Amino acid sequence: MMSDAERTCVGAIAGAFGVKGEVRLKSFCADPGAIAEYAPLSNEDGTREFSISLTRPIKGGIGARIDGVSTKEQADALRGTTLWAGRDKLPSLPDDEFYHADLVGMTVLDAGGAELGTLRAVQNYGAGDILEIAAKGQSTPLMLPFTKAIVPTVDLKAGRIIVDPPEAL
Repeated sequence: MMSDAERTCVGAIAGAFGVKGEVRLKSFCADPGAIAEYAPLSNEDGTREFSISLTRPIKGGIGARIDGVSTKEQADALRGTTLWAGRDKLPSLPDDEFYHADLVGMTVLDAGGAELGTLRAVQNYGAGDILEIAAKGQSTPLMLPFTKAIVPTVDLKAGRIIVDPPEAL
């Protein structure tokens, strides 16, 4: 089984679509249809592999067929299953783009070098990526827009993110 560092979550099964075993997929890929290119996909604990073929765009996702799934009941049983791909299957990114999974856990520093906390997650509520930072000494997370102006430096090798939040934050 691959470790989480060797694979990344590329989508999830949202349940059955129709009565003949087709599923509704939610793709977490920049190009939603690219999810099929990263097969075989596995579930989160790596105990099951899925061969998928996309059928059509549908409301809230993509229709797909999964080998071995031919009934609505089988498709519904997979609802909520996350789909993971080996990192070696994913495209390399330009210098200013990052896989969110690579950023989680990194130390977040302000422009003066003071540690603010640890990156807990990268969220997107529809208006762009937001960094969720577990701030030192605070019970509520610090939420910052993931823009070049506010996040001037992401140093993957050093495991740190430099932020320059506006005074209001």
